[in-house]
Amino acid sequence: MKTSASSRELVRTQTGEAAQLPNHKVKIKKPGQRACNETNDKGKFCGGHLKRWFYTGDVLEQECGCVEKAWGPDREVYRCEFCQTLYLPSPEDERGMNVAGPGQLSMFGFVVPKEGK
Repeated sequence: MKTSASSRELVRTQTGEAAQLPNHKVKIKKPGQRACNETNDKGKFCGGHLKRWFYTGDVLEQECGCVEKAWGPDREVYRCEFCQTLYLPSPEDERGMNVAGPGQLSMFGFVVPKEGK
């Protein structure tokens, strides 16, 4: 991937890989992905939850500073809770979509609301 300095948005190349940062491994989430798919040296699957990472408030990241320099202060980034691999949102995913999914669709095409108590 290439980074545009003016817009700070990542542009996909034919390889489909994310631009790597010096101190972090960066990947692109698959549509609907909620768990890390990184494997270690022995081939063991990580499987850690991907959580939204606000890197501007992270003390350790403030010392490094490479994420904020590369992407600016407000980029949507997810980080694995175990291996700390960074994930960028998938271009196919809806921005701001609930991780639980779109909800249950009725046969009429409407979202079925939860029953009130």
